[in-house]
Amino acid sequence: MRMVDIIERKRNGLELSAKELHEFITGYTKGEIPDYQASAFLMATYFNGMTEQEQANFTLEMLNSGDRVDLSEIPGIKVDKHSTGGMGDKTSIPLAPMIAALGIPISMISGRGLGHTGGILDKLEAIPGFKVELSEDQFIQQVKEIGVAIISTTGNIAPADKKLYALRDVTATVDSIPLIAGSIMSKKIASGTDALVLDVKTGSGAFMKEPKKAKELAQAMVAIGQNVGLRCMAVISDMDQPLGNTIGNSLEIEESIEILKGNGLRDITDLVLTLGSEMVVLARKATTLEEAREMLIETIVSQKALEKFGKMITSQGGDKRVLDNYSLLPQARYQIEIKAKSSGHVAQIKANELGIASMLLGGGRQNKEDQINYGVGLRLHKKVGDKVETGESLVTVYSDQLDITEVEQIILASIEIGAKKSPHPLIHEIIN
Repeated sequence: MRMVDIIERKRNGLELSAKELHEFITGYTKGEIPDYQASAFLMATYFNGMTEQEQANFTLEMLNSGDRVDLSEIPGIKVDKHSTGGMGDKTSIPLAPMIAALGIPISMISGRGLGHTGGILDKLEAIPGFKVELSEDQFIQQVKEIGVAIISTTGNIAPADKKLYALRDVTATVDSIPLIAGSIMSKKIASGTDALVLDVKTGSGAFMKEPKKAKELAQAMVAIGQNVGLRCMAVISDMDQPLGNTIGNSLEIEESIEILKGNGLRDITDLVLTLGSEMVVLARKATTLEEAREMLIETIVSQKALEKFGKMITSQGGDKRVLDNYSLLPQARYQIEIKAKSSGHVAQIKANELGIASMLLGGGRQNKEDQINYGVGLRLHKKVGDKVETGESLVTVYSDQLDITEVEQIILASIEIGAKKSPHPLIHEIIN
């Protein structure tokens, strides 16, 4: 079967067979199909999309291009959660121990941040000694013993996706919904989980800025999951402003611990409980979302989730004393207040721009090789709809430099003060 024939069929909007997709993925992974033909395939897919069956087959072929984690020796329904990312999104950190505290095994293979987007692994590595690189055997053993582990990719998972993602990045095909869906789902299915909750962000600070596009992506991923026998659903949540009130690794660990202590801001706490309730129902530990939510709240009230997080930290080599002593986390040298220039209400917060401000402080990577400064970041004192007086602090900047002129300019330009506006609903839609 010639690659040119596969490209032609996709260019003409025809449905590719499982065999044709196998030929493409296998050939490209082995280096037998050149980049220029793979690029043509990606562009044809960008314009013509894929059917549900094509997406399922495409995902399975990328999945089968590498290793698959076998979690069968862990009893119970293994659950996981994936977010498409956003500013201040640290939901996995408090959510994982809450789920584990209910006796549900949670095996989470997560990623790092690049640019102004934060990665869960980077946040966890702010905890002194915390190791995210475990072998597959260590990973499985930890989930068996304490019910939870969050680690970096283990083994050779979905190498076809790694090659295709790099090519998509330079061929203007990154935002193709079937290609995004296949990329995410191939890695999640390969991680060996039984049930998956997807948090698809929409808004100015999200990859999918339009709710319609976010819904299309959520539906595509849920359809893939169902086609391969994975218990799967999606929550479309708002990212028009940062989640919670912190951006930055140490700061977000501190905020995550405060959520587990019952002191989290309403928006991020509600999202954690919404995602967690869906996970509990998928794991068949509750029959209704209301029941599941109450069970999760009880893990906070009883401090069982906080205790479980401490066990995970210790098991992965970290210092669990950070639960009660935040000064053990990396600290910035200076705290600088950015004050409002006028009175009114916060009408808009440009989440992406605040992420860039944190990155410029050293809290994110501009290149994969960059070292992260875990102590720097931003603490927001106002959210959309809040009243502000002239001279009142909008943001505390945690910095190792006193001269933060560029960062201050970005922050002030990112927070619009004007007439009172209500924030968008946190949950836009549920896709089952």
